[in-house]
Amino acid sequence: MKSRGVYETPGGYILLVAHLDIETLTMDKELRKIKQGLSIRLSEQIYQGFWFSPECEFTRSCIAKSQENVEGAVTVSVFKGQVYVKARESQLSLYNQELVSFDVKGGYNPQDSGGFIKVNALRLKEFHRLRLAKEAAAAKK
Repeated sequence: MKSRGVYETPGGYILLVAHLDIETLTMDKELRKIKQGLSIRLSEQIYQGFWFSPECEFTRSCIAKSQENVEGAVTVSVFKGQVYVKARESQLSLYNQELVSFDVKGGYNPQDSGGFIKVNALRLKEFHRLRLAKEAAAAKK
């Protein structure tokens, strides 16, 4: 039996906005695209009552895997029913000032734009660098 109703969860919406914002800082763009698709699929599975199905279990595990590096702090402001992100920070941020700066010589060479494979490799190298740093930090504990 299904019910039709309107459910308001302002606190949940605030958390969702903050979480999606920190994902943009800590998750690779391509991974976020996949996770967004999986989120839609998960909502369909739950709506259909398939929580205990193997496909729903698989979808949940994929989403959980995507969240391994999603942590940080988001400052929000709420005004007239809207949520505004004011600040964000994360130790696991994929943002690298040296890579995007025109003032600091980083790992980007303008000649790399001649081939999309080299450009795409930049994000993969950064992902690998952060994974190694995380593993090193875990080994010290």
